[in-house]
Amino acid sequence: MGMPLIFTGKRENEMRRKFRKVAVGGTFDELHKGHRALLMKAFEVGEKVLIGLCTDEFVKKMGKPHVTASYEKRLKELEDFLRRNNLVERAEIVPLNDPYGVTLSEGCIEALIVSKETEARAREINLKRAELGLQPLHIVVIDMVPAENHVEISTTRIRRGEIDREGKLLRRKVEPGKVRSFEEQV
Repeated sequence: MGMPLIFTGKRENEMRRKFRKVAVGGTFDELHKGHRALLMKAFEVGEKVLIGLCTDEFVKKMGKPHVTASYEKRLKELEDFLRRNNLVERAEIVPLNDPYGVTLSEGCIEALIVSKETEARAREINLKRAELGLQPLHIVVIDMVPAENHVEISTTRIRRGEIDREGKLLRRKVEPGKVRSFEEQV
């Protein structure tokens, strides 16, 4: 079994290979510029994209430092994004109940698209695949997307009122340690 290639996207010729099916996963809460960059990279390198969307139960287990929108709301926002970008036909959204999803059972997936933040999880998936006798997946890593102040965009920062979904700094801040609920932001 060969070692998977790690693609960083730093050299343009690294992305010449187009994968038939790639996987990407996440909570995709407050679908922000970083999420969109991750998804667009998946569609850039994969003909078909399997999107694992964390279920409400899995989100609770993750211990996020903020309230997260419901699965239904996040699913609708993800579907709207796919429609706006004419990507519906190339996408399949599946519920993600654990960190691995179908990556340990789906034989057609050729690559995982991850951010630097989740690269270690992709390597863990490949170790588990090896234990199961499955081929390792190629790992395509994108950089975290910075906000205006050069700090990474994150849902936590958006919930705290520090930045908007595009990474623009907001003047009004929420008290330190407190995050806004989904309803307060709408």
